[in-house]
Amino acid sequence: MELLLQYIGLGVSSVFHTAEGGLWLTPLAMTLVGVVVGILIGATPGMSGPFAMAIALPVLVSIFGYTNEALYPVLGCLVGIMKGATVGGAVPAILFNTPGTPDAFLTTLDGHPMAQRGQGRKAVQTAHFASVMGDNVSDLVLFIAAPVIAVAVERILGLPEKSALIILSLCFMAAVVGQAPLKGLIGGLLGMFLSLVGSTLSGNGPRLTFGIPELGGGLPLTSAVLGVLVLSEVLISIEDMRRARQHNAAPPKPPQMGPKLRWRERGAMLPAILRGAGIGTMIGALPGIGTTTAATLSYDTAKRRSKTPDEFGHGTPDGVVATESANSAVSGANLIPVMSLGIPGNFAAVFIILAVETIGDFAFGPQVFRFTPIQEIEGFGTLLNKDLVTAFGIFTMMVLANAFNWTIGGVLMGLLGYLVRIPKDVMLPVILTISLTAAYVQDGGYLGLVTACVFALIGYALRRLEISILPFVIGFLLAPTLEGLVRGAFTASGGDPFFLLTSPIALAMLALSVWLLVRMVRQSKRERPSQRART
Repeated sequence: MELLLQYIGLGVSSVFHTAEGGLWLTPLAMTLVGVVVGILIGATPGMSGPFAMAIALPVLVSIFGYTNEALYPVLGCLVGIMKGATVGGAVPAILFNTPGTPDAFLTTLDGHPMAQRGQGRKAVQTAHFASVMGDNVSDLVLFIAAPVIAVAVERILGLPEKSALIILSLCFMAAVVGQAPLKGLIGGLLGMFLSLVGSTLSGNGPRLTFGIPELGGGLPLTSAVLGVLVLSEVLISIEDMRRARQHNAAPPKPPQMGPKLRWRERGAMLPAILRGAGIGTMIGALPGIGTTTAATLSYDTAKRRSKTPDEFGHGTPDGVVATESANSAVSGANLIPVMSLGIPGNFAAVFIILAVETIGDFAFGPQVFRFTPIQEIEGFGTLLNKDLVTAFGIFTMMVLANAFNWTIGGVLMGLLGYLVRIPKDVMLPVILTISLTAAYVQDGGYLGLVTACVFALIGYALRRLEISILPFVIGFLLAPTLEGLVRGAFTASGGDPFFLLTSPIALAMLALSVWLLVRMVRQSKRERPSQRART
């Protein structure tokens, strides 16, 4: 316990002090900026937290550089955006029946009817209270679960087991993301294939570079993710705007806000908030399932347990509490597989990992939570696990982001009714300019720019073919890690081609992966007749 407290103290101190020991408040300020930007982005229909994180990451890196000291300001801002966007998305969903983020879609079912009855302020404050409480619960679980899982993995899993775990994660993500699991698998495999561009890990020269020397170091990660996530969405939005131009409607009038939410009402919500947060935390800890599933399951559970189920969908605060508490709980829980295993579970986690890989020498995974005794060695300084100190520093910034969400977030959400009126034809050129500039500056000039544009076309094609983007991005990110683990395990086994089958744990994971693949194929065959019947 004493060692744990020492590392927690060092983690907190590392956020607020420079390497020379001076006071440093930049991470605190950037976390505040992230929360404010996240709430504003979340409250803007068509925008989302990952969307903002994709644009913010290269901008932040260009400002703070690639030093270890840049890690906390950059991560603080990204964590703030992630948390703020989840909270802010409820505002347009409640006031104008227009979800700011996909996470807030179910909030419209009860939030907007409340606003129509003149209870808009109460609905917004209910969403804020449930959202931040759910986020706090999931963060608490993260702080406890991530070290426990990491220690267990480090002691139990070797190279073959870790290789099989990544294969299982990719299959699981393809199976649960989107409406067509087989399409998700294809997207994941395409992402893994494109990640092969560059030099081989064995040092045998370039691979799939087509004679272009600049590709020897691989495709620029930041530009690729910017293209497939942000620029492809811009292309889709422009096309949709052109199709819908003839149906333009006048902007909706803001509804009457009505009375405030009383503290007695907040206390009565706590059991429902804890239930929703529990569901969101369990769903969020599983990679790839996402907030929509958590919100749907929480809403259905609340409706079935309610004494007045008929009120759901007609403006009951219980519906807002169920969806918002589950939505926000997913954001903290999604970092459990990231912190403990190094496996991202959603787009927000992708950008957290991307920031860590871009800046400094820190990497997520089981090795982070090794509680090395802290020793003072004369001539060498202090011997400790710096990754563990950084992990507790990240936990500190998550707590700070929650504090800002409680205070400034509550005030800001009451002022956001007018933000939803910003037209997309004003927002999209700004987003396009920032994204292309970031790709050019961040990743070596024209290589980053061309990569972003090519991946924008790939993302556009995937979206139009209704193939989920998430498995593609996760496959692109995890393929180098998988290749390194497989090569290491193959070498450690003395060149045994069946090294993955020698471990019972790895064999069980591979068997589960095969079962998921078979299930995907069967589900795809079952869906074909129903699709033909509709056409």
